[in-house]
Amino acid sequence: MTAYSFDDSEAYEQFMGRWSREVGKAFLAWLQPPKGAHWLDVGCGTGIFTELISDSCAPASVTAVDPAASQIATARKGVARMKAEFRLAEAQELPFPDGSFDVVASSLVLNFVPDRARAMSEMLRVARPGGLIAACVWDLAAQLSPSGPLRHAIRRIGIAPPPIPGTDASTIAALTDLFENGGLKGVTATAIEVTVSFPNFEDFWLSQTPHYAPTTKLIDAMSWTDRQALKEAVRVDLQALPGGIGYSARANAIRGHRRA
Repeated sequence: MTAYSFDDSEAYEQFMGRWSREVGKAFLAWLQPPKGAHWLDVGCGTGIFTELISDSCAPASVTAVDPAASQIATARKGVARMKAEFRLAEAQELPFPDGSFDVVASSLVLNFVPDRARAMSEMLRVARPGGLIAACVWDLAAQLSPSGPLRHAIRRIGIAPPPIPGTDASTIAALTDLFENGGLKGVTATAIEVTVSFPNFEDFWLSQTPHYAPTTKLIDAMSWTDRQALKEAVRVDLQALPGGIGYSARANAIRGHRRA
């Protein structure tokens, strides 16, 4: 799929968990979805967005899918407190009949899907006529993802960070093309900015260096001197916030409806 592997749910939660929660809240607030809807969460990961849907959207039901068994296993641990069913499945091949869901949504996933057009077709197929289809992704093209400060700092010390797969697909223009070419009506998009704080620099650094990330492997290969220089460089982009330090990241969100 990509140079990234999301099979380690604990490492993923450490890196992205707090960011996923904040952007998920803002994404749902912007969507203003109908209550009593049947939902499909495409690419649910550890179930963070699924839980937000269950807690804040008064759904009739929530079904969530992800291709990583570890992520699904972690998500299922929360099933007792959620009105949700979790299944192992790819976005490009959704195992549901046509017109099964009122809302089909994907949070922080769609740009990583290898065949986005096929995934879009599948999301459209399983939505009912008139149903809401939506997605949000980090704005990787503008270097405004949660890894932005670390990647800026790597460049600042004269090293090229590894490319992030799906960067070209993260812009509002790319998302709009995907949704409009997919045949959706009433397509609208927006940018969502969220801020996350960390109690100290060590917590920030730990969150930024999950073992599976190519950036972590690059850092591990650096000399002690270069790693210290990198840490000093990244501090420049962090702000003092209540309760610690932090910064902002931006996601691009889009929505549309299946034609009746």
